[in-house]
Amino acid sequence: MKGFFGTQAGFGADLNLLIQIVMGAALTVGAFLARSKRHAAHGACQATVLVLNLVLISSVMWPSFHLQVLPQLPKHFGKRYYAIATMHGVLGSVAEFLGLYILLVAGTNILPQAWRFRRWNLWMRIEVALWLIVLLSGIGLYFIWYARAL
Repeated sequence: MKGFFGTQAGFGADLNLLIQIVMGAALTVGAFLARSKRHAAHGACQATVLVLNLVLISSVMWPSFHLQVLPQLPKHFGKRYYAIATMHGVLGSVAEFLGLYILLVAGTNILPQAWRFRRWNLWMRIEVALWLIVLLSGIGLYFIWYARAL
């Protein structure tokens, strides 16, 4: 099914891009909620984005990476198309796993005390910075993959 942004992308890629941008805005709102000491709302906002992103990774991004990049990666790693996709995938995985770890530490008692971090602000800022880098590289990747012929 053809996408709605007028590129070579399909509907799933266009919808994913739109949702990712909205999620980036929601993460920004969540950061402001934390700064205004509304920690419950902050946690709910960030956790919702994190779980939704996990769904999008598994249903849209991983299948695309698995079909378009992984088979060609050994031969073409130095090419921009594959290098940016790989960088985006690795950084995105790190950001998602760090987010899940933060969620486990902040929202549960599952992890032992020795595995919990104490410098909340530092780790949250690292996560936001990673997420922003991944979002921007994902937007760039979208244009490299789908809009370069325009």
